[in-house]
Amino acid sequence: MKKIQMVDLKGQYAGIKEQVDSSILEVINTTTFINGPEVHSFQKELEDYLGIKHVIPCANGTDALQIAMMGLGLQPGDEVITADFTFAATVEVIALLQLTPVLVDVEIDSFNIDPEAIRKAITPKTKAIVPVHLFGQAANMDEIMAIAKEHDLYVIEDNAQGIGANYTDKNGRKEKTGTIGHVASTSFFPSKNLGCYGDGGAIFTNDDALAHAIRGIVNHGMYERYHHDVVGVNSRLDSIQAAVLRAKLPNLDAYNTARRNAARKYNKAFKGIENIITPKVSGSCQTSCDVICDTCDCHVFHQYTLRILNADRDALVKHLNANNIPCGVYYPIPLHSQKAYTSDRYKEADFTVTNQLIKEVISLPMHTELDDEQIDFITQHIIDFISK
Repeated sequence: MKKIQMVDLKGQYAGIKEQVDSSILEVINTTTFINGPEVHSFQKELEDYLGIKHVIPCANGTDALQIAMMGLGLQPGDEVITADFTFAATVEVIALLQLTPVLVDVEIDSFNIDPEAIRKAITPKTKAIVPVHLFGQAANMDEIMAIAKEHDLYVIEDNAQGIGANYTDKNGRKEKTGTIGHVASTSFFPSKNLGCYGDGGAIFTNDDALAHAIRGIVNHGMYERYHHDVVGVNSRLDSIQAAVLRAKLPNLDAYNTARRNAARKYNKAFKGIENIITPKVSGSCQTSCDVICDTCDCHVFHQYTLRILNADRDALVKHLNANNIPCGVYYPIPLHSQKAYTSDRYKEADFTVTNQLIKEVISLPMHTELDDEQIDFITQHIIDFISK
């Protein structure tokens, strides 16, 4: 059996090696390292894939979130609502811009931000909502957009884990995650479903004026060289990373299908094990919350995350590591309990789901190169531990 990896980038590279190598060599030979043809071509190809008017590449996913908020003109003290159960980058940029992060609870099945919790958190100072399509599953965008419209709020989609996922709205129309809100950000960190070989990110929007503002911000506030019209930053996707992303983009749907197939096999192996709760697919494409249907496209399984009930999750982590099975706990500490983001306004009673999830969740290896032998090995070790 091949060595089990949490993410097998080397195996994925083998399938696109010729194209990646030739594209990188072309960048080196032409020395168009910054803002070269590969960047512009990737931008256009990603716009076509997403069905969106504007993709603005940048240096990384955290910059993408920050620049999106800068483009909207949010001011210090404005409140931005986001999920308590997510990676810190989402709230980090809110704080860096001297905005006020407002953390709210998530849904037990999807792990995504709870629309009812959003409603309860809105105040006259609220200016934006940041839904995170966590672990690759589309958040409830119908409800979130309705809330935003009712209260005149911006919606900034954090699509770092969800690129390629579809959201089917209440009218049956499909849209890619990252194209529904006013603006969205994504990350091309190597382990993402669409990842480069370094850092990279992008901002998406259908708003022409917002796209214009963001294009200036990513380039020191310049639209014309040495004319600084707005306060900006230096955040550019380099040409070598764009070349890698161009090689991967045509394979993204196939990569996501491979992830869903692996998730189906995991689910099948764990079926009937009462102490294991497998991922629930809450999008409107499915026929049952317990089934990843044949036509599922609302979840791209950036992570495959179990909930472990009435068993020692941390002991399971040690057991898997002892058997050379990598795993992860995403996330072990809620943001409202992190030293950097604690606040007197938070009450533990408002985070009952998050506080439960941090004790239960465990993410298993999930990538495009997983094979049946590896999945059988992983699942059998988990079942054996749980059944003791």
